[in-house]
Amino acid sequence: MAFSEFEAKRCEKLVAAFVDRRRPPPHVRTQVDLGFRIAGQSVEIFELRADWRDASLMHEHPVARTTYVKSRKIWKVFWEHADAKWLLYKPAPQVRSLEEFLVLVEDDTHACFFG
Repeated sequence: MAFSEFEAKRCEKLVAAFVDRRRPPPHVRTQVDLGFRIAGQSVEIFELRADWRDASLMHEHPVARTTYVKSRKIWKVFWEHADAKWLLYKPAPQVRSLEEFLVLVEDDTHACFFG
């Protein structure tokens, strides 16, 4: 089940503010940038990088994902391993709010999200 329209707008506003703070300077964004998407009950943050052979092509590289579990009122936190599998973030596999998730990603204490 997807978020309600109100919940989706709230999530979008919070994550957009986080991404805007972390984006590189405008003159670099054609080479590397940061983006996000909300799908169903999940929010994914990803990096966009230009293809090394064709700068007009951009590739997405996942940074972090969280999924809301409505029945338990928690957010599960995931990071993408080098083998392209999403794993629970062991130091904090779940948080109580989207704000807590964004703080975890910002701090990146274990270098799982931004390396």
